[in-house]
Amino acid sequence: MVVYHSFDEVPQNQATVLTIGTFDGLHKGHLSLINLLKERAKTLGAKTLLLTFHPHPQIVLQKPNRPPVELLTTIKERIQLLSQLGIDGVLVIPFSREFAQIGAEQFVREYLVGKLNMKHIVIGYDHAFGNNRQGSEDLLTTLSGELRFSVEKAPIVDIDGETISSTKVRRAIAVGDITRANQLLGFPYLVGGKVVEGDGRGRKLGLPTANIEPSEPQKLLPKNGVYFVSALIDGKEVFGMANIGIRPTFTDDIHPRLEVHFFDWNKMLYDREVMVAFRKFIRDERKFESTGLFFEQIVADRDVCMEAIENIKQGKPI
Repeated sequence: MVVYHSFDEVPQNQATVLTIGTFDGLHKGHLSLINLLKERAKTLGAKTLLLTFHPHPQIVLQKPNRPPVELLTTIKERIQLLSQLGIDGVLVIPFSREFAQIGAEQFVREYLVGKLNMKHIVIGYDHAFGNNRQGSEDLLTTLSGELRFSVEKAPIVDIDGETISSTKVRRAIAVGDITRANQLLGFPYLVGGKVVEGDGRGRKLGLPTANIEPSEPQKLLPKNGVYFVSALIDGKEVFGMANIGIRPTFTDDIHPRLEVHFFDWNKMLYDREVMVAFRKFIRDERKFESTGLFFEQIVADRDVCMEAIENIKQGKPI
């Protein structure tokens, strides 16, 4: 998969079948659309191209009275996930207020057709683009005959009658319902970032942790609590337990941190990028009256994780 960062980098001598959107989360609905994209490209003998944005448009256009944007996937995470889906190219459009002023018809004519040689576009069920979201299925259909491309709307994807959306994934993660979030995503929720140096308390207590700092401040962390997690480190799947929160037993922090204690791993991870997969919610974070009570709970948490690992080995639900 080739990653482009401007329209001029994309070869203009190849026909493209494309889709466009933020694709935050890359959930099952997005995956269905991408599979359709690949099918149409194969039929037409064209290249697949996915257009996404960085920064997220809602961050750039943030209004003062609106809550801050929370991302399911940073741009690094999105590209890593997309690289596993068999797409030919991804164009990361640098989003700005100036870019947002481009009219939808101009965008189709000059950019999608003029620069990207679009022959077919696959859109989501609630798709809109361009200034004031004027780029609709109706506009695309109106322009398609003149500009010689075709339009296709991907079907709605649901689970148990519930339409999958990034908003619903966010809600599940925000309340710690990792099981539901992972159902909607189709894979464990991921938080990637650099391992930074902490205060060393965990190592002193015999419970060394990797302090992971997400690559973008808008990244949505699950609610404060303890989780069963895993990560791929040096090609090996390593399990562990994570704490998200303010560590009230030991500190007066006000900003949640992500700390992971990996089982069967004793090498330094400082300054390395690690992608943590959240597999199961164990319990809420809470303050303990003593270090002894804290360790009693840690032993119980670890037992829950070990049971989950054994279930994974046997192909059972965790």
